[in-house]
Amino acid sequence: MFLVSRTEKCYIEQDGPLHMYVPGDIIIGGLFPVHLQTNRTTMPGNGFQLQVMTFAIQEINQRTPKVLPNLTIGYDIYDTCGDVTFAIRATFGLLKDKFNSCFQPGDSNSTVPEPHAKVVIGERYSEVSVAVARILTLSSVAQISYGSTSELLSKKRKFPTFLRTLSSDTYQTKAIAKLVEKFNWKIVSVVGSDDEYGKYGSEQLIDIFTEMDICIDFKKILPGDFSVDESKAHDKLEELMGLLRNSTAEAIILFTKGANVDVIMKAAIQNNLSRIWIGSDSWSTSTRIAEIKGIYKVGQVFGFISKRNEVPGFKDYVTSMFQGTTNPFLEQYLSYYPRCNSSEKNSKNNCSLTKSQHGSKQCLDPRCLVNYIDQDESYNIYVAVKVIAEGLRQLLKCDSEKCGRNATFTALELFQEIKKVNFTVDTTHIFFDDNGDPSIGYDIVNWDMTESKVDIKTIGEYWPSGKIKLPDDLISKMLNTLQLLCCHVVKIAFLCVTPIGVKCEPCRNWEYPSPEKDKCLNKTLDFLKWWDPFAIVLSFFEIVGIVITILVTVLFAVHRNTPIVKAVGGYLSFLELFSLLACFCITFTFTAKPSTASCVAGLPLFGILFTLCISCILANLLQILVCFRFDQRKSAWLKRLNRPVAVVAVIFCAQLILCVLWLYYRPPIPKEVYHAKTILLQCEKGSKEFFGVMLGYNALLAFACFLFAFHGKLLPDLYKNASFITISMLLYLVIWIVFIPIYISMVGKYTRAIEAAAVLVSNYSILCCHLAPKCYIMLFRKEINSEQAITEYIRKHCEQKGIAVVKS
Repeated sequence: MFLVSRTEKCYIEQDGPLHMYVPGDIIIGGLFPVHLQTNRTTMPGNGFQLQVMTFAIQEINQRTPKVLPNLTIGYDIYDTCGDVTFAIRATFGLLKDKFNSCFQPGDSNSTVPEPHAKVVIGERYSEVSVAVARILTLSSVAQISYGSTSELLSKKRKFPTFLRTLSSDTYQTKAIAKLVEKFNWKIVSVVGSDDEYGKYGSEQLIDIFTEMDICIDFKKILPGDFSVDESKAHDKLEELMGLLRNSTAEAIILFTKGANVDVIMKAAIQNNLSRIWIGSDSWSTSTRIAEIKGIYKVGQVFGFISKRNEVPGFKDYVTSMFQGTTNPFLEQYLSYYPRCNSSEKNSKNNCSLTKSQHGSKQCLDPRCLVNYIDQDESYNIYVAVKVIAEGLRQLLKCDSEKCGRNATFTALELFQEIKKVNFTVDTTHIFFDDNGDPSIGYDIVNWDMTESKVDIKTIGEYWPSGKIKLPDDLISKMLNTLQLLCCHVVKIAFLCVTPIGVKCEPCRNWEYPSPEKDKCLNKTLDFLKWWDPFAIVLSFFEIVGIVITILVTVLFAVHRNTPIVKAVGGYLSFLELFSLLACFCITFTFTAKPSTASCVAGLPLFGILFTLCISCILANLLQILVCFRFDQRKSAWLKRLNRPVAVVAVIFCAQLILCVLWLYYRPPIPKEVYHAKTILLQCEKGSKEFFGVMLGYNALLAFACFLFAFHGKLLPDLYKNASFITISMLLYLVIWIVFIPIYISMVGKYTRAIEAAAVLVSNYSILCCHLAPKCYIMLFRKEINSEQAITEYIRKHCEQKGIAVVKS
């Protein structure tokens, strides 16, 4: 056994981290946080875990008949100090070939040597186990943890060789929720931490409570270094204490590591906070927390721990193991604590380890040590060693007299056998599911606290099937002492309606409880209002676009018989201008309170009108290509397509049919989205498939226009019609390519504003790039807007083309 004080530090020797090594035919690695004090932390740890491992291995090696005849198990155990960096360094030490070179994961020119340790027991903490598991996976070394419960580690795609001898947090969170339900609590608070253990556990608790319509008064996630960095801890601790003082929660769930709980409980004592606490398995049986001075003042403590068992014979082993040893951990410990003499052993106070845990150097009596064994973790380690032994027995085909094969095997072979074990250790039946988790239930504990002592008693149990067992008198007692408590959550807001008892009734969907929780208040409606700055800017550009479009239409009407209007498409240009004007008008429907009419007139109508606009442009481009395509063989098929009215009709009707089907089967409709204090009004798209096809169809037409226009840039186009169409279509495509990811990621009232902005920019791209240059020629370049000018331009182009043909 090995305990540390606050003043001791985990140190690094010249050859690597502090460790002990015993040779054998098969080496088992061990990673334990014997110390929890590095240059970055001051918290103590203990060495019970590694002593359980050595005890279990010794038991296997000395057992008669032997589990592994003619073979012995050795071990290589490292002190990780509960630190990720130290654990990684220790892991590479375990993977190292003692007789060859060190494992180098980055060396692609050499094969990975078979690791020194064939299997590893550890680590205690989930965040450390995550880092270790990533490294061990590279060599297919099985990792069996006795304390890491994070749900993340059950994901076999990330951690294929990770196993554990205790249940994952998936079951623990369900167990906590079942306890809350059993005591009929209506409101709880959750305190987690920003690490693999606390983060995933607290988030899962929130999800479960939300589904159960249990209130969450507050959720507080502590930083990962909360118990390490005192400057950060002070501010966060004050904030947490303020939440607890004002909380109406019936129970506070602390789903974080014991070091954090140690800090929280000391602060709760100083602030005279008496609450009902629910502890996760990381601290619910912690003797260090139970021995905090004044801990009885914090109220009641319930907790969960994996099914409790006692390692057979381990207490006697601990008591007798101080009679001479070569254990480096124990030697360091014995050099710090003097032995108790015979007179001191008769003193109860001198035998106590409580003061030593607070930094007092006092004598050590091994008779007292057994009271501080963490039975839960010790048994999980014991089971892990037994699982490895069973896996080895199956792999090496051993019976009571001999093994069918020698000890030359790969770590992967051993892992595959360990995964398949299915046997009983004492009274515990152990096997692993597909996620590497055992099917082991939880014991429910309660802290029976007085001013003089804390007795952690097992009061019930929970099984993965969802069954919970608690004493009837305890349930009755808890139900009779409940106070009136009310709260609100996102899904359901509860309102107190009785002055006595626990009856709470929900506010209606459009209401939320007042801060005093004595009445329901109406939620405010949230949508894009006319006086919103974004809406004002949109309205300005909408009005400007309408005015410009009308002016362009008038100008085109005045010059309708000139060559430039004919070059833009003649009468088709007026159809194009009409569609643009209508598109500008419908953008007003994206502002103000959504209605059935405004939702229908939004994107579906825009899709129809903009298709009409693009079809006019495409028909115009076909005319240009037919007129100026001098290669008769290539232009023959274009001439067959040169039917402007037919082209526009076919293209437009296809989009019209598509949008009519959209509006008939699953049209956009107004939708109310309820938040805590607001009701968001928005247009639900209806069929996302029709919406996507509508946008895709217009994008396909725009791309076709872009290709035709780009191809026609070399034709005799005096007014650069094809060039400007190329720019406008390119702008349209870019706009909607950018719009889609923004639209998908954005939530809230400004989603409609983004839709309106995309429509406006699409309209302006046509108006400014395609039509505005023609207006400039009509007003300021009248000399080229004549039959003579365009005839001369075409003649020169033909002459140049003829010269080019002769030269070739």
